Amino acid sequence: MTGVSLLTYADRFGGGMAGLRQLLDGPFRHFAGVHILPFFVPYDGADTGFDPVDHTAVDPRLGSWDDVRRLAGNREVTADLIVNHVSASSAEFTDWLARGEQSPYDGMFLTYDRVFPDGGREAEITAFYRPRPGLPFTPYRGGDGRRRLVWTTFMPTQVDLDVSHPAAWDYLRGVLTALRDGGVTTVRLDAVGYAVKTPGSDSFMTEHTLAFVRDVADLVRQSGMRVLVEVHAHYSQQLAIAPLVDLVYDFALAPLMLHSLGTGTVDRLAHWFDIRPVNAVTVLDTHDGIGIIDAGPAGETAGLIDHSEMAAIFDRAAEATSGHSQLASVIPAWMSLPHQINATYFSVLGGEVDTYLLARAVQFFLPGEPQVYYVGLLGGLDDTELFARTGQGRDVNRHFYTAGEIETAMASEVTRGVLELVRLRSAHPAFAGEFAFRVLTGSALELSWRNGADSAVLAVDVASRTFRIDATGMPPMSRPARTES
Repeated sequence: MTGVSLLTYADRFGGGMAGLRQLLDGPFRHFAGVHILPFFVPYDGADTGFDPVDHTAVDPRLGSWDDVRRLAGNREVTADLIVNHVSASSAEFTDWLARGEQSPYDGMFLTYDRVFPDGGREAEITAFYRPRPGLPFTPYRGGDGRRRLVWTTFMPTQVDLDVSHPAAWDYLRGVLTALRDGGVTTVRLDAVGYAVKTPGSDSFMTEHTLAFVRDVADLVRQSGMRVLVEVHAHYSQQLAIAPLVDLVYDFALAPLMLHSLGTGTVDRLAHWFDIRPVNAVTVLDTHDGIGIIDAGPAGETAGLIDHSEMAAIFDRAAEATSGHSQLASVIPAWMSLPHQINATYFSVLGGEVDTYLLARAVQFFLPGEPQVYYVGLLGGLDDTELFARTGQGRDVNRHFYTAGEIETAMASEVTRGVLELVRLRSAHPAFAGEFAFRVLTGSALELSWRNGADSAVLAVDVASRTFRIDATGMPPMSRPARTES
């Protein structure tokens, strides 16, 4: 895929698979691909589909596998392989709870004693990294009355798989077969960084995790699909995992753009452009919020920005959102800062159209495969009402759009500007050529693509928050708009 992809929920943008396809075949036809966030049974569980009861079935309220195959007829389709956990209501887990060792799924789920057969000391247990407050265990009682402590890294109803056991691998193979047969072309390994628990470490993206990624990536490729890995972590982890898979996320770009726009400097961006993996899906926003941890330090290991600079990004976000981002963002166990900002990217930039389109222009000019989140495409601000109803911080960035709201957004300056960038990146021949960048001043950068006689050049100044695009065969695009002499 050389164009731009859309990241969306089927129910929140189109109302289902058929409505989503209508939008992608119509006003949003310039997107070369779509990543449909979990559409399995149920798509609206406690973690909005990331807690599948049946990972092999399309929720009939959204459509069917035939609908997914129709979507895949003229575009890339990405879907999630949730490798770390399943729902506590899944047939596999409930059968194991009821039947224990007689269940064919015995060994599929990770229990406390599988990791600590001789018991765990306090220091070992508290060393595990968890993106939520508290410890990663939930007590369950089996049909024989036996009490078990089951690993639940994310939520009590999301039970972790024991990825070292053949039963878990059989389960993953079955899901991959369903995805492939359903028309999916790229598989995202969700939450893979948490899948392997290694006593004596924080168990996040260890050497054992990398070995698991190699194995599961081979399994995906054997099924004829590409592999995208999702890891929110120190940037060195992205560099380490990039050679093992087809695609990684450039999660560092989003916080580095916020740092640059907040400080009027481009040195940190330029350094990242020098070392970032090129096989990256470039993002500014996702369904999970804006990851700041991805640019920060890890323990004694320096980051692309330091701890105080991370804190400053959170402070500026709080100011731009009138303090709401502080309410919505969760501080993980043993941490002093959240690992992400729960807010829309447009809200964090104060709803400033020119600044927002500048950030998108930089995203679209970087090597890799740009991806736009549906809320970002429509210029969405924080959905504080949804957050107030659910209490889930990430819901501020997960609005349910009506047909009327989509139509209104399509006429907005933000959506028209983003779609212009989508068309440029998708269609201009320069982007099939060579990329280069250079620092113009302490606050300005130039990013360029050249392919024979074709070129596309982006000049940005983060201090004045202005940019200009000059592409062969097209009139210049600049923000703020200027009258050419």
